[in-house]
Amino acid sequence: MGAGKSSVGRALGERLDCDFEDLDDCIERREGRSIAEIFRTSGEAAFRRAENAALEEVLAEMRDGATKVLALGGGVFVQEQNAAALKNAGLPVIFLDAPVEELWRRCCRQAEEAGAERPLLRSVDEFRKLYEARRSGYLQASLTIDTAGRSVKAIATEIVETIGFRTRRRS
Repeated sequence: MGAGKSSVGRALGERLDCDFEDLDDCIERREGRSIAEIFRTSGEAAFRRAENAALEEVLAEMRDGATKVLALGGGVFVQEQNAAALKNAGLPVIFLDAPVEELWRRCCRQAEEAGAERPLLRSVDEFRKLYEARRSGYLQASLTIDTAGRSVKAIATEIVETIGFRTRRRS
């Protein structure tokens, strides 16, 4: 959370001339309710099932030829079935990293600006523990990019240059 997945994903999609999708938005559309509402009324296990179903749906669209940049939620990659699905898809997975304190500040600022409830944003200590517990899963990504103090444009440029993506031309 707070690493810049949505902002960088949008910029990368624009740069590559392809669609951007945030998996959290896919989940909300499929479930007809917000992530916070899913957590509040159905619990984390139900959210994780919905998350897996949404991921499988998007990956199927990509196997069928859809070209997308997909922002994954913070817990997707550390769920064993999701990690396996991503690996089997053969797509590059990029871990956007930053120091925990910076991630915490970004999340708090984003939640305040949006007036949004972040279910996993209770205290900086809990946030740090969650990050540390998930980090080994994140490090399985194809590429790790440090986002600390960097602009969205610089991060997107580094991804394009490192992975070697080519921009598509619109017909």
